[in-house]
Amino acid sequence: MNLRKTLQQESEVFTDSLNDIIFILLMFFLIISTMANPNVVKVNNPRGSKDTKTKQNIVVSINKDQKFFIGQKEVPSLMLDSFIKMEVERVKLLVDTPSVVINADTISYYGEVFRVMQSAKKAGAKVVANVR
Repeated sequence: MNLRKTLQQESEVFTDSLNDIIFILLMFFLIISTMANPNVVKVNNPRGSKDTKTKQNIVVSINKDQKFFIGQKEVPSLMLDSFIKMEVERVKLLVDTPSVVINADTISYYGEVFRVMQSAKKAGAKVVANVR
């Protein structure tokens, strides 16, 4: 009968290179996460306190009742394209590339804003949209 205690070796985990492996994995995931498209979710970005203004040659406004104004003068919706073209042609005599600034209420329809943009582009003006 063998009553002697047998010596058991304790198992031990070799952790010397564990820090290196974790650091490499961390760097890998950081690099991969920056390559992902950051524009997946659209959010409303805050506006700055200083706004860069372009020279406002022609101002087209759309209020919440979907009424159009060029400057201070109300323009009928059906005649808007021709009025924009006439204003751009008038300002082209004074300025090389006139700019049309669109001030639209947040309740106004975006289709109308795009209509004004297209009319101004067809007339040969630079377009700046300002939706409030």
